[in-house]
Amino acid sequence: MSSISDNLQAVLAHIHAYAQQSGRDPSQVDLLAVSKTFGADAVLEAVAAGQRRFGENYLQEALDKIQAVQAAKLVSTAAWPLEWHFIGPIQSNKTRPIAEHFAWVHSVDREKIALRLSEQRPDHLPSLNICLQVNISGEESKSGVLPAEALALAQQIAVLPRLSLRGLMAVPEASDDEQQQRRAFRQLKELSQSIQAAGIALDTLSMGMSSDLHAAIAEGSTMVRVGTAIFGNRNYAK
Repeated sequence: MSSISDNLQAVLAHIHAYAQQSGRDPSQVDLLAVSKTFGADAVLEAVAAGQRRFGENYLQEALDKIQAVQAAKLVSTAAWPLEWHFIGPIQSNKTRPIAEHFAWVHSVDREKIALRLSEQRPDHLPSLNICLQVNISGEESKSGVLPAEALALAQQIAVLPRLSLRGLMAVPEASDDEQQQRRAFRQLKELSQSIQAAGIALDTLSMGMSSDLHAAIAEGSTMVRVGTAIFGNRNYAK
């Protein structure tokens, strides 16, 4: 069975190859290692292999893990300090610890959440980087602002203090058809371009996971969120 370090290097190699195939500079695509359901030991193994960006979906699990990883800090590892990204659904009563412990939030889909994050971001920390989650496929089961409402939400968030609106995130409807994958990612890219044309600067497209990396990178992703291909299959029963 391959190690997390081996898996990480394989994913990075795929990102590099897919970017080159698409005529893009591989350095334009960042890797977010999605460590949800995996323990601090798995994160530390990835850190030892050079990874520094980690995505978490479940708040209490993430807070415990951040504390455990910090307590076990490998002083000699060049990847420190780590960058924690919250990528899961956000309940309004959970915004304070997210504002206090994360560098990025990818899953903002309403003004109320953004206002709370803005108010609760500690003054001594840099601005909290924000991506709007867009329900690009219109699935009722998915979180996210509808594409037609994304510009208005972006305009509301762009003026809030202690937040830095960086881009858009989406989890399109699952498909094995690469052309269908690409259509969804292209819609998100075009939405980003229309928001930028309205005068709001964006530099991030958070799109693409283990199963659709190639399509996402081909359509302009700047940050891919990969978990299974790095850490292995998840056991949600745990």
